Amino acid sequence: MKRFLILQLRPEHDAADAEFASILHKCDLAEDRTHRIRLDCEALPEWLQVADYAGVIVGGGPGCVSDDPASKPALEARIEAQVMGLMPQIIEQDHPFMGCCYGLGVLAAHLGGDVSKARYGEPVGPSHCALTADGMSDPLTAGLKPEFEAFVGHKEAVQLLPPGCVHLVRSEACPIQMIRHGDNVYATQFHPEADANDFEQRIRIYKDYGYFPPSDAERLIGECKAAQVTEPGEILRRFAKRYE
Repeated sequence: MKRFLILQLRPEHDAADAEFASILHKCDLAEDRTHRIRLDCEALPEWLQVADYAGVIVGGGPGCVSDDPASKPALEARIEAQVMGLMPQIIEQDHPFMGCCYGLGVLAAHLGGDVSKARYGEPVGPSHCALTADGMSDPLTAGLKPEFEAFVGHKEAVQLLPPGCVHLVRSEACPIQMIRHGDNVYATQFHPEADANDFEQRIRIYKDYGYFPPSDAERLIGECKAAQVTEPGEILRRFAKRYE
């Protein structure tokens, strides 16, 4: 059986390790069924072909695709360039892909979509989402609760549905919450891997990164712990099950 390629973009060690553990848990995958690459620590091998993997999962990170390239820190620019470099293979082969948060920006930007901070940035915490008509019938979302909560936190967003994409999940605060391109390429604005404990840790790690006033940290942690977030993890589980 082929492994899943898990690409991580977080330079913060504790956050990256916890994210990896959460992806394994939500996907119900053993670690030996994955090839984990932390792009802050190592480069993608030149020989890498996505067809060698069952699927590709891209985690989140503190960077923004829409930031001015001239002002991006060198590490962030290198990480982004490596992920973007894989997108032609993924799109041309319609290879199974799940981009989580940052991964949506990468997919949309590759497709020529509008990713910016103009509108739809969401504060850290739970967000009320809903399936679209197409989401009611997609293999990863059909049968889920029509409305559900998901954990979010982002400074930028996809402003309009990118070319060639199907809109699966929306919210009032940020309309483009989940999309599909072709039959097998998916991305979410929300974090399908995360639970309240994950977000508590991230709130503490990223409290000085400009997502929210640091004085709001404890209130946001309380809101996350009070939320009932169930459907996003099921989406990630179905992705791994469908392509294992």
